[in-house]
Amino acid sequence: MDYDGAVYEEDFCFENGLAGEALTILSANPKNFYQAISDTATMPRLDLWAKLFVPDGAGPFPVVIVVPGSLGLQSHHLSHTATITDAGIAACAIDPFGPRGVVSTVDNQIQYSFAASAWDVLTTAEFLATRPEVDASRIGAQGHSRGGSAVLSAASVHLASASDAPKLAGVYAAYPWCGHQFLNPTVGSTQVRAIIGDLDDWCSPTQVQAHIQAIRVAGGDASVRIVGGAHHSFDRTTPLEHIPDAAVAPGAPTVYMADDGAFILPTSDQPDPALVDLDGFLYAAKAGFAIRGAHIAGTPDIAPAFVEDMTTFWTTVMAQ
Repeated sequence: MDYDGAVYEEDFCFENGLAGEALTILSANPKNFYQAISDTATMPRLDLWAKLFVPDGAGPFPVVIVVPGSLGLQSHHLSHTATITDAGIAACAIDPFGPRGVVSTVDNQIQYSFAASAWDVLTTAEFLATRPEVDASRIGAQGHSRGGSAVLSAASVHLASASDAPKLAGVYAAYPWCGHQFLNPTVGSTQVRAIIGDLDDWCSPTQVQAHIQAIRVAGGDASVRIVGGAHHSFDRTTPLEHIPDAAVAPGAPTVYMADDGAFILPTSDQPDPALVDLDGFLYAAKAGFAIRGAHIAGTPDIAPAFVEDMTTFWTTVMAQ
């Protein structure tokens, strides 16, 4: 169940009859978080593709936005939408790659900005809030890897306040990259949950722990689970494999952001609105933190723990 753009523009139906409606949602391509927060009107616009799956019965339903990582929308993301829908919660899987002409960001993460990834989440939430089958007060977002970074950024009060999206009820960040964090990580009422394997060599479990703890110290309802023996994307069903082209820097220091979205390089204490993702990655490379190659794995004996954790989080959040 991998999807290219041509297929993704069509409606889709699982074998069990669960139907996904193809949606086109107006999003944007900010060059950095400063533009998204402080110069929103100048962002180039683009259409985002999505699939909305709605449970049987009478709505309105809570909904979870599912955001893929660097390999784009994969079969395990669609499987999660079915699991979420089985729990009585609508699910909306987004395709951020197709409309941007991107196949993969594994070896080049700057094909579009991390701010754009986060903006996709907010603009999808804003769109879904207008749908009659959706309960606008119970919209959440689940992101994987790069998508995990996106949902954590979208939960920030600084970025969320720049959009017209309703406040996210919860975010579930699966093995997220936490290399970008706000100095003030306040998320307001959004409940935050992160999950990552202790063997992840794509993203840093320690950096994820620090991010979640910072949100908690700032007053947020946040938690993290470290899964023993698990690699990156351990919720997949494919065997462990090494991705030689993966460009990663899990040991690099965090690039922080001021409230207005301006990046602060690790070697500076001054926010600079002109800095973009590339500047942070170049710093990591020049400082010797850049690595080629990382592992990705489906772990059959551990993947069910992911599904249980995910389902417990969403049924708890959406019941409130």
